[in-house]
Amino acid sequence: MTKGQGRMRRHSEEKALANPYDIRERTYQFAVSVVRLVKSLPHAFVEVELGRQLVRAGTSIGANVEEADAGESKKDFIHKIGIACKEARETRYWLRLLQATVPGQEKIDSLLCEADELVRILSSIVRNAKKNERRPMSDTK
Repeated sequence: MTKGQGRMRRHSEEKALANPYDIRERTYQFAVSVVRLVKSLPHAFVEVELGRQLVRAGTSIGANVEEADAGESKKDFIHKIGIACKEARETRYWLRLLQATVPGQEKIDSLLCEADELVRILSSIVRNAKKNERRPMSDTK
């Protein structure tokens, strides 16, 4: 890793710590952690296949949150956050499977906790957005 890459990584991690409620940054950091975990897995057939599934699902969460942020409508926002939530659930599944089948991967515990939190956060965002979508517009006179 070059000095510049190290500084960028520290800056990104500091940013996440400075604002733990920024879901875009949080899902980005989660994706980075998933990629690092998969890179550390043994290169046997099963671990490679599970790793592929985990990378697809784990990096998709943040991508869908980014897309939702640029949603064309409230419905589009809700739909994309809903997809991100489903991807977080799928990620949790792959992490649990890795935890059960690949010994000595202590990093998985913290990723499982973060995946659980992301599912709860994203579910809450969807619930609140749907509630606000149904709310009648107030009279602005």
